[in-house]
Amino acid sequence: MRIRTKICGIGSLEDALQAVEAGADALGFVFYLPSPRYIAPEKAASICKQLPPFVSKVGLFVNENPETIKDICALVNLDLLQFHGDEEESECSSYSLPYIKAIRVRHENDLSHAENKYFGALAILADAFKKGVPGGTGESFDWSLLPNDRLKPLILAGGLNDKNIYQAIKTVHPYAVDVSGGVEQSKGIKNHRTVTQFLNEVSRASE
Repeated sequence: MRIRTKICGIGSLEDALQAVEAGADALGFVFYLPSPRYIAPEKAASICKQLPPFVSKVGLFVNENPETIKDICALVNLDLLQFHGDEEESECSSYSLPYIKAIRVRHENDLSHAENKYFGALAILADAFKKGVPGGTGESFDWSLLPNDRLKPLILAGGLNDKNIYQAIKTVHPYAVDVSGGVEQSKGIKNHRTVTQFLNEVSRASE
């Protein structure tokens, strides 16, 4: 099965269009103000209006005010929500859009617990745990903590880059992979050559 790909932390139209040209299935926009990859909703909306069809636009939120999320959804015309905070299932599913829930993996039962708790999620995103950081750590984690028997599609994140993504896919066999810092030249600015190499490695691992 072909592994789906998401390039997260998009901050410019140039980076967005290059990622799509290189083969990304989805683009992620970070609406978490403390993040160095934060993007203003108005800028994200401008970028999304200029994207070609069949590219999923994903909004990332961390313990955000529900009204703010609704406003951003309306402005940016998002396709999918991604929650990285302490949101409960009832909140995640209260918007008129599908969602995925990110978890920070520390124990081998974390994934199965999240699958049952967030029963409305389209998928669970597995990220690295770092105290006080909700995501985007640039660090990987022990992939053996992810069970092979899964109830939902698994999106693998956490410290992925063009050097380790092939082995990550062969080890974990995820539905999709999500990368941000691993394809940057500086925080919030993508390295286009690295983005292309990363996506090429994903294709190679999918063969």
